[in-house]
Amino acid sequence: MSASNPAVYWRTMNLLHHRYCRSDGWRRAVHLGMMPWVLRDVNLGANVLEIGPGPGVTTDWLRERVPALTCVEIDPELASSLKRRLGGTNVTVAEGDATQLSFPDASFDSAVCFTMLHHVPSRELQDRLLTEACRVLKPGGLFLGSDSTSSFRFRLFHLFDTCVPIEPRGFGKRLAAAGFGDIEIEMRPEYNTLKFCARKA
Repeated sequence: MSASNPAVYWRTMNLLHHRYCRSDGWRRAVHLGMMPWVLRDVNLGANVLEIGPGPGVTTDWLRERVPALTCVEIDPELASSLKRRLGGTNVTVAEGDATQLSFPDASFDSAVCFTMLHHVPSRELQDRLLTEACRVLKPGGLFLGSDSTSSFRFRLFHLFDTCVPIEPRGFGKRLAAAGFGDIEIEMRPEYNTLKFCARKA
Protein backbone atom coordinates (compact mmCIF):
# COMPACT_ATOMS: atom_id res chain seq x y z
CA MET A 1 0.00 0.00 0.00
CA SER A 2 1.35 3.42 -0.90
CA ALA A 3 0.87 7.02 0.21
CA SER A 4 -0.98 7.63 -3.04
CA ASN A 5 -3.95 5.97 -1.31
CA PRO A 6 -3.95 7.70 2.10
CA ALA A 7 -7.39 6.39 3.00
CA VAL A 8 -5.91 2.99 3.87
CA TYR A 9 -3.85 4.65 6.62
CA TRP A 10 -5.94 7.39 8.15
CA ARG A 11 -7.55 6.89 11.53
CA THR A 12 -5.41 3.87 12.29
CA MET A 13 -5.64 3.84 16.10
CA ASN A 14 -5.02 1.17 18.69
CA LEU A 15 -7.86 -0.17 20.83
CA LEU A 16 -7.00 1.98 23.86
CA HIS A 17 -6.98 5.08 21.69
CA HIS A 18 -10.35 4.22 20.14
CA ARG A 19 -11.91 3.74 23.55
CA TYR A 20 -10.46 6.90 25.06
CA CYS A 21 -11.67 9.08 22.19
CA ARG A 22 -15.24 7.99 23.04
CA SER A 23 -14.90 8.29 26.81
CA ASP A 24 -16.60 10.73 29.16
CA GLY A 25 -13.17 11.82 30.36
CA TRP A 26 -12.12 12.87 26.86
CA ARG A 27 -15.45 14.62 26.30
CA ARG A 28 -14.97 16.67 29.48
CA ALA A 29 -11.38 17.52 28.52
CA VAL A 30 -12.51 18.64 25.05
CA HIS A 31 -15.63 20.58 26.03
CA LEU A 32 -14.29 22.25 29.17
CA GLY A 33 -10.62 22.67 28.27
CA MET A 34 -9.49 22.32 24.67
CA MET A 35 -12.32 23.90 22.71
CA PRO A 36 -12.68 27.05 24.87
CA TRP A 37 -8.89 27.49 24.76
CA VAL A 38 -8.50 27.04 21.00
CA LEU A 39 -11.57 29.06 19.97
CA ARG A 40 -11.61 31.75 22.65
CA ASP A 41 -12.80 35.11 21.27
CA VAL A 42 -13.04 33.69 17.72
CA ASN A 43 -15.95 34.31 15.36
CA LEU A 44 -16.09 31.27 13.08
CA GLY A 45 -18.73 32.73 10.77
CA ALA A 46 -21.87 31.12 9.42
CA ASN A 47 -20.48 28.20 7.39
CA VAL A 48 -17.78 26.11 9.08
CA LEU A 49 -15.78 23.09 7.92
CA GLU A 50 -14.49 20.54 10.43
CA ILE A 51 -11.75 18.24 9.17
CA GLY A 52 -11.41 14.81 10.75
CA PRO A 53 -14.05 14.88 13.51
CA GLY A 54 -13.63 11.20 14.37
CA PRO A 55 -16.43 10.17 16.76
CA GLY A 56 -17.73 13.75 16.85
CA VAL A 57 -16.86 14.92 20.35
CA THR A 58 -15.59 18.23 18.97
CA THR A 59 -18.52 18.33 16.54
CA ASP A 60 -21.00 18.27 19.42
CA TRP A 61 -19.37 21.36 20.92
CA LEU A 62 -19.16 23.21 17.60
CA ARG A 63 -22.68 22.56 16.35
CA GLU A 64 -24.19 24.41 19.28
CA ARG A 65 -22.22 27.53 18.38
CA VAL A 66 -22.36 27.86 14.57
CA PRO A 67 -25.30 28.05 12.14
CA ALA A 68 -23.99 25.43 9.70
CA LEU A 69 -21.25 22.84 10.14
CA THR A 70 -19.84 20.49 7.50
CA CYS A 71 -17.67 17.58 8.64
CA VAL A 72 -15.28 15.60 6.45
CA GLU A 73 -14.27 12.21 7.84
CA ILE A 74 -12.16 9.68 5.97
CA ASP A 75 -13.08 6.65 8.08
CA PRO A 76 -16.26 5.11 6.57
CA GLU A 77 -17.53 3.70 9.85
CA LEU A 78 -17.03 6.95 11.74
CA ALA A 79 -18.61 8.97 8.94
CA SER A 80 -21.65 6.67 8.83
CA SER A 81 -22.04 6.79 12.59
CA LEU A 82 -21.93 10.60 12.58
CA LYS A 83 -24.46 10.78 9.75
CA ARG A 84 -26.90 8.62 11.68
CA ARG A 85 -26.41 10.40 14.97
CA LEU A 86 -26.55 13.96 13.62
CA GLY A 87 -29.18 13.54 10.93
CA GLY A 88 -31.71 16.37 10.97
CA THR A 89 -29.36 18.80 12.74
CA ASN A 90 -27.30 21.71 11.40
CA VAL A 91 -24.44 19.28 10.63
CA THR A 92 -23.67 17.82 7.20
CA VAL A 93 -21.32 14.84 7.27
CA ALA A 94 -19.31 13.84 4.20
CA GLU A 95 -17.07 10.82 3.89
CA GLY A 96 -13.93 12.01 2.18
CA ASP A 97 -10.20 12.62 2.14
CA ALA A 98 -9.19 16.08 3.37
CA THR A 99 -6.10 16.04 1.15
CA GLN A 100 -8.49 15.99 -1.83
CA LEU A 101 -11.56 17.93 -0.74
CA SER A 102 -14.55 17.83 -3.07
CA PHE A 103 -15.78 21.34 -2.21
CA PRO A 104 -15.39 24.32 -4.55
CA ASP A 105 -12.94 27.11 -3.87
CA ALA A 106 -13.99 29.67 -1.25
CA SER A 107 -16.82 27.57 0.19
CA PHE A 108 -16.37 28.20 3.93
CA ASP A 109 -15.96 31.08 6.36
CA SER A 110 -13.63 29.04 8.57
CA ALA A 111 -12.09 25.58 8.87
CA VAL A 112 -11.04 23.72 12.00
CA CYS A 113 -9.30 20.49 12.95
CA PHE A 114 -8.57 19.16 16.42
CA THR A 115 -5.99 16.55 17.51
CA MET A 116 -6.06 14.83 14.13
CA LEU A 117 -3.15 16.14 12.06
CA HIS A 118 -0.74 13.64 13.63
CA HIS A 119 -2.92 10.84 12.24
CA VAL A 120 -2.25 11.98 8.66
CA PRO A 121 0.42 9.47 7.61
CA SER A 122 3.13 11.71 6.16
CA ARG A 123 4.33 15.29 6.23
CA GLU A 124 3.60 15.55 2.50
CA LEU A 125 -0.05 14.56 3.02
CA GLN A 126 -0.33 16.89 6.00
CA ASP A 127 0.85 19.75 3.78
CA ARG A 128 -1.69 18.78 1.11
CA LEU A 129 -4.39 18.95 3.77
CA LEU A 130 -3.25 22.44 4.79
CA THR A 131 -3.30 23.57 1.15
CA GLU A 132 -6.79 22.15 0.63
CA ALA A 133 -8.06 23.84 3.79
CA CYS A 134 -6.79 27.14 2.43
CA ARG A 135 -8.33 26.54 -1.00
CA VAL A 136 -11.87 25.98 0.30
CA LEU A 137 -11.80 29.02 2.58
CA LYS A 138 -13.18 32.36 1.52
CA PRO A 139 -10.61 35.18 1.31
CA GLY A 140 -9.78 36.19 4.86
CA GLY A 141 -11.21 32.95 6.25
CA LEU A 142 -9.71 31.46 9.39
CA PHE A 143 -8.07 28.07 9.84
CA LEU A 144 -7.82 27.03 13.47
CA GLY A 145 -7.04 23.93 15.43
CA SER A 146 -4.93 22.06 17.90
CA ASP A 147 -2.67 19.06 18.05
CA SER A 148 -0.51 17.14 20.48
CA THR A 149 3.25 17.44 20.49
CA SER A 150 5.56 14.48 20.94
CA SER A 151 6.41 13.17 24.41
CA PHE A 152 7.09 9.78 25.96
CA ARG A 153 3.48 9.48 27.12
CA PHE A 154 2.22 10.54 23.69
CA ARG A 155 4.38 7.96 21.89
CA LEU A 156 3.32 5.23 24.32
CA PHE A 157 -0.36 6.05 23.83
CA HIS A 158 0.12 5.90 20.06
CA LEU A 159 1.84 2.51 19.85
CA PHE A 160 0.77 0.80 16.60
CA ASP A 161 -1.12 3.93 15.55
CA THR A 162 -0.58 5.94 12.42
CA CYS A 163 1.23 8.85 14.04
CA VAL A 164 3.32 11.65 12.50
CA PRO A 165 3.66 14.35 15.17
CA ILE A 166 3.64 18.03 14.25
CA GLU A 167 6.89 19.88 14.91
CA PRO A 168 5.81 23.22 16.43
CA ARG A 169 8.89 25.20 15.37
CA GLY A 170 8.38 24.56 11.68
CA PHE A 171 4.60 24.52 11.56
CA GLY A 172 4.22 28.24 10.93
CA LYS A 173 6.34 28.01 7.78
CA ARG A 174 4.22 25.11 6.57
CA LEU A 175 1.04 27.10 7.07
CA ALA A 176 2.57 30.04 5.19
CA ALA A 177 3.57 27.73 2.30
CA ALA A 178 -0.05 26.54 2.13
CA GLY A 179 -1.25 30.12 1.57
CA PHE A 180 -1.94 31.42 5.07
CA GLY A 181 -0.90 34.63 6.79
CA ASP A 182 -1.43 36.20 10.23
CA ILE A 183 -0.20 32.94 11.72
CA GLU A 184 -0.29 32.47 15.48
CA ILE A 185 0.91 29.36 17.29
CA GLU A 186 0.64 28.95 21.05
CA MET A 187 2.01 26.13 23.17
CA ARG A 188 0.72 24.53 26.35
CA PRO A 189 3.84 22.64 27.43
CA GLU A 190 2.17 21.21 30.53
CA TYR A 191 -0.30 19.41 28.24
CA ASN A 192 2.08 18.81 25.31
CA THR A 193 -0.39 20.66 23.12
CA LEU A 194 -0.28 23.44 20.55
CA LYS A 195 -3.01 25.56 19.04
CA PHE A 196 -2.82 27.51 15.81
CA CYS A 197 -4.75 30.22 14.05
CA ALA A 198 -4.09 31.43 10.51
CA ARG A 199 -5.92 33.51 7.95
CA LYS A 200 -6.22 32.91 4.23
CA ALA A 201 -4.22 35.63 2.53
